[in-house]
Amino acid sequence: MKAAVLVFPGSNREGDVAQAIELVTGRRPTMVWHGDGDFEKVDLIVVPGGFSYGDYLRCGAMAAQSPVMAEVKKRAAGGVPVLGICNGFQIVTEAGLLPGTLMRNSHLKFVCSDVHLRVETSQSLFTNRYQAGQVIRVPVAHAEGNYFADADTMKRIEDRGQVAFRYCSPEGVVDGSGNPNGSSSNIAGVFNETKTVLGLMPHPENAVEPMFGGTDGKALFEGMVEALS
Repeated sequence: MKAAVLVFPGSNREGDVAQAIELVTGRRPTMVWHGDGDFEKVDLIVVPGGFSYGDYLRCGAMAAQSPVMAEVKKRAAGGVPVLGICNGFQIVTEAGLLPGTLMRNSHLKFVCSDVHLRVETSQSLFTNRYQAGQVIRVPVAHAEGNYFADADTMKRIEDRGQVAFRYCSPEGVVDGSGNPNGSSSNIAGVFNETKTVLGLMPHPENAVEPMFGGTDGKALFEGMVEALS
């Protein structure tokens, strides 16, 4: 699998996700600067976390207008998988690749902690190494992770199985107790209609080695390698 990791002014997790990809592939991904309107052919595009453009205006709104994102949208339309993590989720949503929007956390505070997620489906190239209903633990670090969509959009993504992960209790109960930001329907990650684009607020790249405190995120990267190699 050949991957590209985008880099924006203010990104700070591009190194983390590049390390996670190299861990499971043995190959360093291509790092693509936001001002590059074109880059080599790859099997996967990753939009990493951080604070692109200082989170001014709206998180991800300025980065979504970068030259590289026009190319990402073009390739995504052609079926190239795109993974957006944290600020990357905000960017791909602002770019129109995913439904909904990310707002300020309901408690108006930055949150940095481990959370539990319930995997909603194993039927995607991103989640094929998990089981539906499986509970995993990964870290979050964000101030604007409160996922929101209007009622019609929410019904559509629920009906079409576009919810990838939900915040839950350690026992897998989805009742709001494990929700760190007030996200609608406890949504932590969503797909596009074809499940070739995934955006999620938690950081699976920071849960790939025991020294990080857990390895529950590693299966996401391993699953992508299996699906795309």
